[in-house]
Amino acid sequence: MVRDYRPDPVDPALLERLVDLAARAPSAGKVQGWHLVALRGADTARFWDVTLPAERRAGFAWPGLLGAPVVLLPFADPDAYVARYAEPDKAPTGLGAGREAWPAPYWTIDASFAVMSLLLAAHAEGLGTLFFAVPRGTAELRESLGVPSRLELLGAIALGWPAAAPRRAGASAARRRRSPDEILRDGRWDVPWGASVDPAR
Repeated sequence: MVRDYRPDPVDPALLERLVDLAARAPSAGKVQGWHLVALRGADTARFWDVTLPAERRAGFAWPGLLGAPVVLLPFADPDAYVARYAEPDKAPTGLGAGREAWPAPYWTIDASFAVMSLLLAAHAEGLGTLFFAVPRGTAELRESLGVPSRLELLGAIALGWPAAAPRRAGASAARRRRSPDEILRDGRWDVPWGASVDPAR
């Protein structure tokens, strides 16, 4: 995650290529019920004016973040999934009955897959990204952007060319990364990874 950016613009064609790659992420029923509002130029300044007003910036730990030339806002569309699963080939699942019929919110899951794919594609192109929450001003932001109320905002993605010398690492950067054997379980929750003696595994 990159928190310091150069002001150099991102070529729109490059951004389109990243989104095209993100659109290949897994999607239930191939709904692809997610959208991106791309803020560039003066639009990014308006984003920060709403979500991080000037009076709050003096103590902001990441001033280089405000220099990102692109801010993407990913939205998930629950109604698109309900409508798709009401179609004849999916109707037997019962998921077309409404949002409450879904055991997991696949609109959020699919949009998250797409966001992660976009982050990885951007990294492969040498770009930096940061996914972050939008804790303030979401109602005002949505209204100013004309976003339909049915869409769910996942967060925001800063995107641009990383600064040559980042100011500082995030507070969580020093935390140890979990190892595979701390994450995996062998056949059951209570069996540690590698404990199974089943030769078929």
